[in-house]
Amino acid sequence: MAVTLDGLVSHLQPRYTIMKLIVQPRDGWSEFLSAIRQAKKSIDLVIFRFDRPEIAKAIDAAIKRGVVVRTLVAHTNRGGEKNLRKLEQRFLETGAIVARTGDEFVRYHGKLMVVDKSVLWLMCFNLTALDVNRSRSFAVVTRQRGDVQQALKLFDADATRQPYDPGPSQLVVSPENARTILMDYVRKAKKQLLIYDPKVGDPAVLKLLKDHAKGGLDVRIIGKVAKESNDLEHEKYPGRRLHARVIIRDHHDAFLGSQSLRKLELDKRREVGILVRDQSVVTELARTFEDDWAMTDSGKRTAKAKEKEQKAKSEEAALQQPA
Repeated sequence: MAVTLDGLVSHLQPRYTIMKLIVQPRDGWSEFLSAIRQAKKSIDLVIFRFDRPEIAKAIDAAIKRGVVVRTLVAHTNRGGEKNLRKLEQRFLETGAIVARTGDEFVRYHGKLMVVDKSVLWLMCFNLTALDVNRSRSFAVVTRQRGDVQQALKLFDADATRQPYDPGPSQLVVSPENARTILMDYVRKAKKQLLIYDPKVGDPAVLKLLKDHAKGGLDVRIIGKVAKESNDLEHEKYPGRRLHARVIIRDHHDAFLGSQSLRKLELDKRREVGILVRDQSVVTELARTFEDDWAMTDSGKRTAKAKEKEQKAKSEEAALQQPA
């Protein structure tokens, strides 16, 4: 059962449980903007891509009412570095504290926000219209103290370009601990792995997935896999665009984050994810996956086969009825 935290007593503020799932494009920007507008003391925001004027406006307003806003902006991204530099200047002019990520990683791709040192937004999506309005993506909002503290520790380390030493939490951080955690996570699946991933390509992970599938586990991927592993059951996302990295294991727990199961993203880039054990979040992730899968070619074939089987059973039962 979800536990409601004390302290959010105003009827104007949402009563967050320990963890909440955001599903895109269903949920849009409203809760993210509300989190910024309700910040009282601080906002710490990591940015990889950004094109939303309403978010910039909300941050400006937060600064004007005395909120300390720190931003950590990626030093580069594909095709958008000029916009990042403009964004930095915009935030500096409004009074935000702006840091730029270093170049020690091939790419800085993490996406997170911490509000008032107590609420963590861990996101698959960037702060762009494409990622939120036209893509399947997710975020979790959590008040788990260990996760919030580690996110702040990571922010501080990267903002000051110091090494990050992971501590106890559910955060999964590339390259420090992601490979170890996610390999172990996949290895320990007993019945099922449901995966959203734009491109599963790491050889060691693919071997694990193939071994599981051969052993009878239900392994399904919405996204793409490396060419040599096309025998893994996978389907293209049936909507407009996929921008999510999620692994749902045995309907018991889940991983959600910015890192695909690719060697580069596990070993060479700054990526951030989280392990989720909140059953309501896991259930909603699994339900969303199954709804998406039902719209794929494989899902439609399975539904048609079940319908045919059910029809045959009904006809057989009718024949067995006494005249």
